[in-house]
Amino acid sequence: MVLGGRDLLRRRVEVTEAPGEDASRTAEAGGTGEGRPPSEAAPRVLATSPQRGAQAHGDAEMEARTEERELEQGPREAPEAAPEEQPQPSRSYQLLTVAGILVLAALTLFFELDIGFVAITIGLALTLISPQLQKRAVGQVTWPEILLITGVGTYVGVLEEMGTIDYVGESVADLASPLLVALLLCFIGAVVSAFASSTAVLGSLIPLAVPFLQAGTGVSPVGFIAAFAVSSTIVDVSPFSTNGALVLANAPESVDRDRFFRQLVAYGALVTVLAPIVLWLIFVVVLG
Repeated sequence: MVLGGRDLLRRRVEVTEAPGEDASRTAEAGGTGEGRPPSEAAPRVLATSPQRGAQAHGDAEMEARTEERELEQGPREAPEAAPEEQPQPSRSYQLLTVAGILVLAALTLFFELDIGFVAITIGLALTLISPQLQKRAVGQVTWPEILLITGVGTYVGVLEEMGTIDYVGESVADLASPLLVALLLCFIGAVVSAFASSTAVLGSLIPLAVPFLQAGTGVSPVGFIAAFAVSSTIVDVSPFSTNGALVLANAPESVDRDRFFRQLVAYGALVTVLAPIVLWLIFVVVLG
């Protein structure tokens, strides 16, 4: 109100359009345009209504009128914009990126540094070297898959911290039938690995099976470890696992992401159910 809000609410805006508009739009402006050549057609003047509510923010009224016009006349084809030239990385910058990947592997494998911190530091250094190449990097990150993996990883981490997976493994290992124990352990490995890291599952569940294998139950340790390891890794195609999420994230733009996600879920569920049974029959029952 101090800056003249009352006067702005009462003000009318005159919009003049170029000549050559169709007769219906000229009639909407208040003039017929009959008897005049196109070059002398009366300009179109629009008197807007006082701004109130959401219109005061600028785009609400224009957006509503555009939607009404498209419903009546159909959407207008927008002119094709000229392709924007994107900066291309130089040969030296590509070599620096490869060197950064090698440094990341060396620091994490040999010096046991945190991989996330090292990766962000190297990425920051590359960004400072060529800021123009990094403008669209954030938009190209597949955030839904990242949130999916981090959420599921957090949930499985909570289960491991509470001892749920160890409790289930120990309960299965105490059963009487050795073959049934081997099958159930393969199922546990497949189900947990479908939502978590296969390496972590192997490291946590194989020690639970050591007392069972050492008890002289007749189950071949080599056959059981083979069946358990393959059961825990073959399910990585699940979109809830890291590898499956990478496949989903790198799907071409022509692929329907929702449909592809459902296909991966169905295929992952099928593999999780059938793979332990088939591998148990091959490595434990037949070859064991």
